[in-house]
Amino acid sequence: MPITNTPRTATIDDAPLIGPLLARAFDDDPMMRWFFPDGASREAALGRYFTTIFTRQYVRHGVCERTEAAAAFWVPPEAQAKAVPDAETIEELLGILGDRAGLFRDAVETAARHTPQEPHWYLAMIGADPAAQGQGHGSALLRSGLAQADAAGLPAYLESSKPSNLPFYEHFGFTVRAELRLPGDGPVLWGMWRRPRRPDEV
Repeated sequence: MPITNTPRTATIDDAPLIGPLLARAFDDDPMMRWFFPDGASREAALGRYFTTIFTRQYVRHGVCERTEAAAAFWVPPEAQAKAVPDAETIEELLGILGDRAGLFRDAVETAARHTPQEPHWYLAMIGADPAAQGQGHGSALLRSGLAQADAAGLPAYLESSKPSNLPFYEHFGFTVRAELRLPGDGPVLWGMWRRPRRPDEV
């Protein structure tokens, strides 16, 4: 029997599920493999990374939703000034990243320079457990967030470092707005933009 892909609000109590789930989802992501190159320790490190940003950052200031096999973190424009890591969170993340911390900091700064200035809903993170791939979990979460952006009459923005994901986002109306190579021989990051849709366009 398939596990349900109906989105619901994610709370702090979901952290033990969301951290490991996103670690599995991003195991083959080019940017995460660049940040965490050691295959033996990657899943554990990714679990700590995602748990930290979820509990200390996005669940406090973003719009976080989950299904039984996927999670998404959105940040509406009014929360974007708050949904940034504080000093304690940064220290924790740098500890998780170890000697890759400098690359991480440079990547974040590079991406920030290309973030659109006009008000928008930012899709900070979306991922589904590979074991549930093809069951519509990611699509359900993406539709839910985009419906909220559309209701507010606002565009949406995301970044992806995985080329195979671009057609998926394009299916939902995103187009590539920027293509940038991360410093330190990092992967390419694609910034993607979607204008708001009226109900008769969806």
